[in-house]
Amino acid sequence: MTTPVSLDAPRRLVDITVDGREVRVPEGATILDACTAVGTDVPTLCYGDTLTPKNACRVCVVEVEGARTLAPACSRAVEPGMTVATDSERVRHSRKMVLELLGSSVDLSTTPDVPEWMERYEARPERFGPRAEPAPLGERDSRHAGEHHAGDGSVAATVEQPAKVDNDLYVRDYGKCIMCYKCVDACGEQWQNTFAIGIAGRGFDARVSTEHDVALPDSACVYCGNCIEVCPTGALSFSTEFDMRAEGTWDEERQSQTTTVCTYCGVGCNVTLHVQDNEIVKVSSPHDNPVTHGNLCIKGRFGFQHVQQRRRD
Repeated sequence: MTTPVSLDAPRRLVDITVDGREVRVPEGATILDACTAVGTDVPTLCYGDTLTPKNACRVCVVEVEGARTLAPACSRAVEPGMTVATDSERVRHSRKMVLELLGSSVDLSTTPDVPEWMERYEARPERFGPRAEPAPLGERDSRHAGEHHAGDGSVAATVEQPAKVDNDLYVRDYGKCIMCYKCVDACGEQWQNTFAIGIAGRGFDARVSTEHDVALPDSACVYCGNCIEVCPTGALSFSTEFDMRAEGTWDEERQSQTTTVCTYCGVGCNVTLHVQDNEIVKVSSPHDNPVTHGNLCIKGRFGFQHVQQRRRD
């Protein structure tokens, strides 16, 4: 007996205009999907292709004809006959302000594409004065207190909160956090359902934190690292990456990526090995893989140490 194949009902197509170009996308698609279809670059930070949009950063806003306010491209669904402008003066001014406000309050040195966006929109965060001091934290780590590691590996004095180094697997550098909620969603009901991290405080004191602000080893964290996978700014990073950046040896241009199948169990998760100088420096997972969707367990994400012996001074 042949088992019937379940097929999703076909979706009708919707015609919209993006920057004067007509594009046809399936009903239910977002403006960002339509922009991607025509090759229009729209900057995003809080958007994650495996997560439900939170509309937190507002850097992807576009102008929809007839709308009173700018719309977040990552979550606004297309409508028949919609006309969208992605590079109008109003859009450019809004993105410039968002980038300046973010750059004046957090460290964006390890956020991909930000230097290009700053130049494109002529953003100058320094015009708001010295960088604002972030929300205080409860538990502190003294290992890197009073230091700030820039993207180029340099170290400078800073008033920002120190990075939290309380385990051997990954580092939390909340001085780079833009409160996009992606880590909270990945740890919560959208993927891991561990709920080890959430948002503590209100207003200017809001921050990402473990329950009761305990150290990570004392929390409910299972060290899957799925929060690292979705973090857009480097606020969460592998300990190997954090240490190499501090040493000035981290260089993504010298890294190769090889996707293979994890051998720890029979699930068949895909893992992508990031290799520099013949050593694995971190592990990720393809977001389009039907098994993992970018997620891994602690063994798949961090269990590569047995492959090599990292040299330490």
